[in-house]
Amino acid sequence: MTMIPAERGVRMRLVAAARRLATAGSNAGTAGNLSARVEQGYIITPSALPYDTMHPEDLVFMGFDWTHGGGQRTPSSEWRLHRDIYAKRPEVAAVVHAHSPYATTIACLRRGIPAFHYEVALAGGADIRCGDYATFGTQALSDAALRSLEGRRACLLANHGIVAIGPGVEEAVELAEKVEALARMYWQALQVGEPVLLDEVEMARVVDKYATHGRKVPPG
Repeated sequence: MTMIPAERGVRMRLVAAARRLATAGSNAGTAGNLSARVEQGYIITPSALPYDTMHPEDLVFMGFDWTHGGGQRTPSSEWRLHRDIYAKRPEVAAVVHAHSPYATTIACLRRGIPAFHYEVALAGGADIRCGDYATFGTQALSDAALRSLEGRRACLLANHGIVAIGPGVEEAVELAEKVEALARMYWQALQVGEPVLLDEVEMARVVDKYATHGRKVPPG
C-alpha cells in the first residue's frame, strides 16, 4: 500500500511519540500502543515490536470497516479499543494507551484519581475514572474504557494502565504524561493520608477555564 504524504507524516509523529513515551518509562519494552485517525481509517502501532526499532512503515493501517490494511505487521492486540473510541468519539484524532508506573499503580488499587489537584480537570471533568478490569485485547476491555471515558479525555484501566485521547498525537501524549504526573502526586499524597479534595463547584470552574486556556483573545 502506497502511503500518501499526509499519512507518512502521521506515521512519523506516532513513531516519535512512541519512542518519547518509552524513553520516559511510560511504556517498557513493547507495552502500550498508540494510534492516529487518518483518511478512511486509522494507523496503529504493531504488536510485539520494540519502539526503538520501530519505523513508520511498520505501523498498521486499519480501515473504517475495521479490516486489517495488509502488510507484514500485525496490529496491536488493543486495536478494538482504538477502533471503538474513534467510532464513538468523532472529535478524537489520536489515542494513547500506556502502562506508566504511577498511573498503573493507582489502577492496580482499582482507584481513580479524584479532585486532589485542579489539573485533574485537564482530563475533562472532576476526576479521572478507573474502568473495570477485563483481559487485554478483548471487547470487554474496550467497553470498560468507553464507559470510563464518557465525558472525559483520559481514564485508568484496572490492573492495566491508562488511556488518553486528543485532537492530535502530541496532545494525546501530553495528556498521558500529565495523567502520569498527577498519579505520582496522588500516590505521594496517599503516603501521608487522604488528600483534601476540591469540590464539584471549583472543578466545574476549572474545567470551564481550561476550555479556553491558551487561546488567543481577539482584539477589542
